[in-house]
Amino acid sequence: MIRLIEPYITFEEVQAELKEIFSSGMLTKGPYVRTFADHMRQYVSAKHAFLTTSATTALSMCLKSLNVQPGDEVIVSDFSFPATVNVIEDLGAKPVFADVDLETFNMLPEELESQITSRTKAVLFVDALGNPTGITNIKQICKEYGLPLVDDAACAIGSSEYGCKSGKIADLTCFSFHPRKLLTTGEGGAITTDREELKDWLSVKLNHGAAISDGKLDFIDFGYNYRLSDIQAALGIKQLQKLDDIIHRRNLQQKAYSEQLEPLGFQSQQIGPNVVHNIQSAVFKVPKNIVRDELIQYLSDCHIESTFGTYCLSGTTYYRRKYRQIKPNSIFLEQNTITLPCHDQVNVDQVVSAIQSFSQRKG
Repeated sequence: MIRLIEPYITFEEVQAELKEIFSSGMLTKGPYVRTFADHMRQYVSAKHAFLTTSATTALSMCLKSLNVQPGDEVIVSDFSFPATVNVIEDLGAKPVFADVDLETFNMLPEELESQITSRTKAVLFVDALGNPTGITNIKQICKEYGLPLVDDAACAIGSSEYGCKSGKIADLTCFSFHPRKLLTTGEGGAITTDREELKDWLSVKLNHGAAISDGKLDFIDFGYNYRLSDIQAALGIKQLQKLDDIIHRRNLQQKAYSEQLEPLGFQSQQIGPNVVHNIQSAVFKVPKNIVRDELIQYLSDCHIESTFGTYCLSGTTYYRRKYRQIKPNSIFLEQNTITLPCHDQVNVDQVVSAIQSFSQRKG
């Protein structure tokens, strides 16, 4: 089976580090956690970085740091994994879905502006499938309206727009280290920010509300245990060191896919002229004569794993029933995109050959 994703880390690469961690007894809150956070900060050129248990907890903490309350509205990209919108709903705020561009899959600026009201508390942009195209424009709109911008960059580590990496552009940025991501720690996430007034708040809240007061540990607020372990951090450090090379190789695979599939009518996710895309996922819109789900099943029969792009959030059962407003571009992309395997073990020609065989059957 050709898997959709394979991790870019082996046991042999971290064997020495794991031995050191177990020998020290510092399985958490140790030097590897501090080092990984610092390396993340340096990699994206942010002033501050915090490690978390997941991108979901990271997103939740970002919205809490902005004091999002029941009755507030948060405008959110509609094409994403449901965790993006769930954190808004969990806080009792109202998610306001912004439709996305059919080429980049990212939030449309006109959708954002048309839905800003006196109740809007924040904007939650999603780098769809790792693509940051348009976030700089969205940031400018947020600045004009005095709104904080949170970037769900769960898929976008290593991506950039106008030379500025994801993690530096928005007021607050969240990353994921889930196994489907380029950099994985099994589970895990991170927050980066340049906002000084949020640094101390996040430091305390992510660690049970604890801080050093008068030379001793005190609990100055209530908080959460959203910490990453040193074992996980060791995995992250190793992968971060080679991330740019990983992204380069994935871009070569994406180019190979595009050159062979676009003549068949497949359309790749588009990026802006000043964008570096990490190719978190190799995603294509399928031609009109192809039923996407039939193609996914055919590839599975050929022992090739694939899936759809991602979710139309406003079209999921819970949010469709509650808010009754499905965004047309987003639902089109959910129904008409396919994600193909992209990693070092993939033979692109083999995948393309299977797709060509399926296309010929469909005429």
